[in-house]
Amino acid sequence: MRPRIPSLLTMLKRRAPSSLYGRSLLIIVLPIAVMQILVTWFFFDAYWQRVNAHLTEGLAGEIAWVIQAYDADPTPAGLKRLSDRAEQSLDLSIIRQPGGKLPTVRHAALFGIDKAMNTALSDRIDVPYWFDTTRYPAYVDIRVKVSDGVLRIIAPRDRAFATQASFFIFYLTLATVLLTAVAVLFIRNQVRAIERLAAAAEAFGKGADVVFKPYGAREVRQAGQSFLAMRNRIQRYVDQRTTLLASVSHDLRTPLTRLKLELALAEPGVRVEAMKRDLAEMEHMIDEYLAFARGEGGEALERIEVAPLLEEISESALRAGADVKVDADDGLAATVRPNALKRALSNLVMNAAAFGEHVEVAARATPAGGVEITVDDDGPGIPPERFEDAFTPFGRLDDARNQNEKGVGLGLAIARDVARGHGGEVTLARSPLGGLRAVVRLPG
Repeated sequence: MRPRIPSLLTMLKRRAPSSLYGRSLLIIVLPIAVMQILVTWFFFDAYWQRVNAHLTEGLAGEIAWVIQAYDADPTPAGLKRLSDRAEQSLDLSIIRQPGGKLPTVRHAALFGIDKAMNTALSDRIDVPYWFDTTRYPAYVDIRVKVSDGVLRIIAPRDRAFATQASFFIFYLTLATVLLTAVAVLFIRNQVRAIERLAAAAEAFGKGADVVFKPYGAREVRQAGQSFLAMRNRIQRYVDQRTTLLASVSHDLRTPLTRLKLELALAEPGVRVEAMKRDLAEMEHMIDEYLAFARGEGGEALERIEVAPLLEEISESALRAGADVKVDADDGLAATVRPNALKRALSNLVMNAAAFGEHVEVAARATPAGGVEITVDDDGPGIPPERFEDAFTPFGRLDDARNQNEKGVGLGLAIARDVARGHGGEVTLARSPLGGLRAVVRLPG
């Protein structure tokens, strides 16, 4: 089978910048650069080379006249008259070098200007010659072989080439740099508005207070205003739900309290004890429902150390009869809502203690600067294909783990909801202890 050769378009896509800033800059700057290069190219090829050809042909004709005049009268007096006339009329300086020889080495000039000079001299002169356009900045050195030596002719550079071309290149480059700088500043300003909008959306997704003022292009401002409107609608919904749940909590706890009081005053018996257990279970279920629906509430973000929080959670589990070990890096910190994170980790630790005899909690820093917390147990575990099912609210995995009499299937759902509210995630895996491993990843 022949290997597949990637197309040019595919290669360009792979090498193209991935950021909006880079792509926008490429869209604006690349056409400017291509246009400037094409203009420069056509200028040199069409206009500049043509002008140089005319100038060098004229200079070559004057040099041919000088050689003919010298051959007609090679005496010192004749050379003196020729030199004076050439300097006055043609601005050429002529020096005779008796017995001299033509140099064999010549330095090539940029932009191929030597080609026009060589073509013109070869068309007008039948004797050996040599020239150098790089030795003097303002002059061209031309040497011609004559019968008694070498004639050295120094001509102004602007007599052979269009010297203003360098200024054209300078101004063209300057214009390109200025246009590119303006494009960079303009694009950066527009991209910064989008970056701030993205940062505000991410912060709002983590539950932080967002202070954001739309600015930039009209479309970017519209997107920012739509984000603010969406944030306000979501915030109103959350506030209404929290208020409703608080009312439900109050209304349900009042009759539960009366029932508990009635049972406390009733004659002890098997049925009374069973009813007390049912009331305790109902109260626990209401607490879990409200914790799941309430989520993180209005708690503010704080920078806390992880190790003391895990120690506090483990002490609660130890008091409940679990065997918990904690291993956390000293000084490891994260920006979180302490009560929400404590509730999530407590759910994971207590869930592990309910199904296993030994629980290990560890916290490590991630390469990206975040925090990874693992909770391992030696219980029966969960089949890998049912890991995601375990996060379903009110879902029960009775065929995988023993039923928790007090649980309602919200522990993992609450933990994941809290982690995602911090911009992190909760995943499940097989534990080295043989049971289940819950991994909580939080940003730094």
